[in-house]
Parts: sequence; C-alpha cells; structure tokens
Amino acid sequence: MATYILVPGADGTAWYWHLVVTQLRDQGHTVVTVSFPADDSAGLDAFADAIISAVRSTAPGLDGPVVLVAQSLGGFSAPLICDRVPVDRIVLVNAMVPRPGESAGEWWGNTGQAAARSAYAEALGRGADAEFDLRTDFFHDVPPEVTEEALAAPQSGPPAAIFAQPWPLAAWPGVPTRFLQGRDDRFFPLEFQRGVVRERLGIDVEVVPGGHLVALSHPGELAAELLKEA
Repeated sequence: MATYILVPGADGTAWYWHLVVTQLRDQGHTVVTVSFPADDSAGLDAFADAIISAVRSTAPGLDGPVVLVAQSLGGFSAPLICDRVPVDRIVLVNAMVPRPGESAGEWWGNTGQAAARSAYAEALGRGADAEFDLRTDFFHDVPPEVTEEALAAPQSGPPAAIFAQPWPLAAWPGVPTRFLQGRDDRFFPLEFQRGVVRERLGIDVEVVPGGHLVALSHPGELAAELLKEA
C-alpha cells in the first residue's frame, strides 16, 4: 500500500481533496491531507512545516511508496519536503512550476498566465477582458452541491508572504514527476501549461478531464490516475 500526501492550492484547506481521499482510502492506502496556516506572514517554510507536521501526525511509519501530490499553488511548497521525507513520486495537478529564485508573485508575469487566460476566455466567447469570477473560472464544472458547500465555508486567500518569498531550491527535486492537467482549466489553460511544463520540467503534461478544481469535479478520474502510483 502507498502513502499519499495531498497538498492543496491557494485555498489552503484539506477539504479540497475530500472526494479523492475517500477513493484512495477505500483501496487501503494511507492518505495525508494538509491545511495551511492562515497567518498572513506565513511563507514557504511555514507551509513546508505544515506538510511535515501532517505527515508525522497521520503516517509516521510511511509504509510503501510515498506519493506527493500538489494542486496549483502547492507546486511551490510541496517540493520543499523532498529532503525531509523519502518521496518516491511527485504528481502535480494543474500546478504552478517554479524556477529557482522565482517567487510565486513573479510566476504570473514570467509565465504569461494573464495573457493565456485572457486568450482562452475570448475563445470561449467571454471576451478577452473577462474579469476573474470564482464560479465561472473555478467552479464551472463542479457539481452544484459541492460548489455550494465550498462557497459556504469561510473564504480566505493565501498569505501574502507566500507570494513574496523566492523559491529556495537550486533545482526541481530529483524525484520522478508526473504532471496532470485539466483539459478545461480556464485559469491555467492546457496549451499554456504544456509550454511552461515542457520548458521548466522537460516533461509533457498528461491531460485529464476537468477544469482547475479537478479533485472536486472529476474525483474518480483523478483518483484513478493517482492509484497508478501505488
């Protein structure tokens, strides 16, 4: 059996993964979920410590292969634990891939995300100047009952410090890495991610159904991909 460490994106809550967690645990695997500190001064080190704390409290034995899974902004924090936990595989899901010394705040301009999102919005008929809308950009393919549950919870963005701190690693960890990208992601469009991932990791993305919140919209398909790592 494997141990899965599931790292959330900007919402910072373990709840994001709850539909996937059920399917992984039903197959007998150990699943570690993480919620990040709400402290606005918390940076990447605090996020990495939160992941380690969750691992130690949930799976101190780390039986079987260890699979580190990171969603969106989690691409900045998850790799930082690879020198503290014996990670066998990394699976990125609609993730931000950092360069050494690049902050999460700089990533957007460096990659051209805004132009890519704008072009995709125009292609969908929303107009190139379409403002970001949580329901339209993130929850467009999430079942209504799951959307309402998500939006009923207190809403808070990630700490400001997480966007200011340069990514501290000299290179991506030497751990086999897969990249799963939602076909209908309106925030990080597929073709945009293909280019970023190929340039920064030297691998191709693997296309999965769903938008940016694929763990909520297509948990079964995502769980099936993660189970390939067990």
